[in-house]
Amino acid sequence: MNNFKINGKIETKFPHYWEECVGSCHAYTALREDYREQLIKAHNELGFKYVRFHGIFDDEMSVCIENFDFEGNSQGITYNFINVDKVFDFLVGIGMKPFVELSFMPSCLASGEGRVFVYGGNNTMPKSDELWEDLVERFLNHIIDRYGKKEVESWFFEVWNEPNLPLFFAGTQEDYFHLYEITAKTVKRVDENLRVGGPATSFNSWIPDMINFCEGNDVPLDFITTHHYPTDDPLWKSGLGIEEFFKNSEQQQMDYHRGVLKKMTTQSHEQAKGYPLYYTEWNVSAMVGDMIHDEPYAAAMVAKTLADNDGLVDGYSFFTFTDIFEEQSQKPGVFHGGYGLQTVQGIEKPVYRIFEIFHELGTKRIKVENDTESTAEVLAVQKGNDLQILAYNHNVPSEPIETEEVKIDLGTDNAYDAWIERIDSDHANPMKKWEEIGKPEYLKQPEIDQLRESSKLQKENIEVKDGHLILEMPPHSCAFVTIPGFFN
Repeated sequence: MNNFKINGKIETKFPHYWEECVGSCHAYTALREDYREQLIKAHNELGFKYVRFHGIFDDEMSVCIENFDFEGNSQGITYNFINVDKVFDFLVGIGMKPFVELSFMPSCLASGEGRVFVYGGNNTMPKSDELWEDLVERFLNHIIDRYGKKEVESWFFEVWNEPNLPLFFAGTQEDYFHLYEITAKTVKRVDENLRVGGPATSFNSWIPDMINFCEGNDVPLDFITTHHYPTDDPLWKSGLGIEEFFKNSEQQQMDYHRGVLKKMTTQSHEQAKGYPLYYTEWNVSAMVGDMIHDEPYAAAMVAKTLADNDGLVDGYSFFTFTDIFEEQSQKPGVFHGGYGLQTVQGIEKPVYRIFEIFHELGTKRIKVENDTESTAEVLAVQKGNDLQILAYNHNVPSEPIETEEVKIDLGTDNAYDAWIERIDSDHANPMKKWEEIGKPEYLKQPEIDQLRESSKLQKENIEVKDGHLILEMPPHSCAFVTIPGFFN
């Protein structure tokens, strides 16, 4: 038995930093009705404030159009922000804000033909600084005119996406820093109160280099952004390039260890030197098609990660809120290992439900003491007069995990009526129900309704005797207990 004790005398603030932002696929998908329905639901039920996506300047958004005569001679460039307006109008209209990723390069401004993903974002530098600066300035002036100075000053502007990977940026670190410099200075020239940052790298990379460059060259830097996934850790150790890493992804994924994301975040927090730190991408696995995205495993890992990273970051943007996702084309099927909190049909996965639980948590964390090392841990929070206890049992795929009996000493001798909500193989697990009904590839509405019902958290009444709570925690499970009136 694993023993834990609630120490109500020691408490700290528990800000909902994971609600600052959530990720999605490229900007053009925000014009889809089903995307919008799912984002509204995630905003209302999970509390997300900002949304981030790639490709606001992609050719499919038609922001920059080069005109030619019948002989193929350029007649100049037309700027068109109609599709951008439709995306931002929607976000502002539902009470959200964009975490604006300034990417990718419009073809008419690009210095090369490099492309990323099936939707074809151009990953090259501009063919001239002046053309890029003109686009950024026109874009910023347009949105300030449309949404107002005060509103746009509350947004974030992040330069590019993962420039340390050739997939996303056909240039060097020096090239990126130059692109960042001309972008940041243009942003501040338009409005010195707009917030701009980077380097938006994968693998927690370039943070000291970014700060040194900006501070050494008087370049504006309001915040730091980076990304990580647990599979990044073996990449660091192996010294492999990204292409080799993905070739061997199955083997690499088996090598990371429990708590690796906290290790990465702690390092980035130290490197950030007091700058606000935002992770604008993270998930429990970097691989689309990894079925742990759809299983209770993801909920247990998210619970541990959000508890671990408390106090280390200012924002932590889960990637993504939906499986409406087109980087390697829209994947077929219902449960296909997509990044999303919801399936394409809007069915809430177990990981959606753990974010729902975390949204319900209060903002005062209570210290939990334990005398045993195990895969099970406990988070305690005060909300009003209620005590909220979240237990989770998590380990990485390559390491052993068993059912754990967790005993929690509440520090009193009283009995309490409480309720429990569970996420495990038998609770809030719609993929299991989908398998039971024969794994249909295309769902009819009654089947969608059935699967969404099986996803819901269910409250069960429990009795807490003699100030002790005992929970049986299966592998990769979460248990959320609410004791009303505990602090009366």
